[in-house]
Amino acid sequence: MLEFIRELAEYEKLADEVTAREEHIDLALFGNMPRTFCEIAEWDGKPAGFAMWFYSFSTFRGQHGIYVEDLYVRPSFRGRGIGKAMLKRLAGRCLEEGLGRLEWSVLDWNEPSIGFYKSLGATALDGWTGFRASGEALDRLAASDE
Repeated sequence: MLEFIRELAEYEKLADEVTAREEHIDLALFGNMPRTFCEIAEWDGKPAGFAMWFYSFSTFRGQHGIYVEDLYVRPSFRGRGIGKAMLKRLAGRCLEEGLGRLEWSVLDWNEPSIGFYKSLGATALDGWTGFRASGEALDRLAASDE
């Protein structure tokens, strides 16, 4: 899994941000209380891609959903329907479990992926801006008195 994650980070031009180690991924997926799940795609017995996901919740809908943290297909396996198959599997899981939606994010420069997602009928969430607190900002927020 970590090899896949590093490949994805390289593709997204974010390789310097990967600090995960194997034990982190093992604990997240196989620990006492896993909160993250993963689908692995194979082609002719070779690992071709993965989708890392977790359950989300919409207060407006009053329903859980699935948030896909990462979807990645190795370049040599692209164009074979693997990414679509993984999203189809997760969409089916949503329907089977009575979940309200399947969501993910894509970097705004990643036109091939944006085009692919639109071809599946997915819509961009215009008007929303993602925020993140991590590192020192997370430490400061947790320690703030207000």
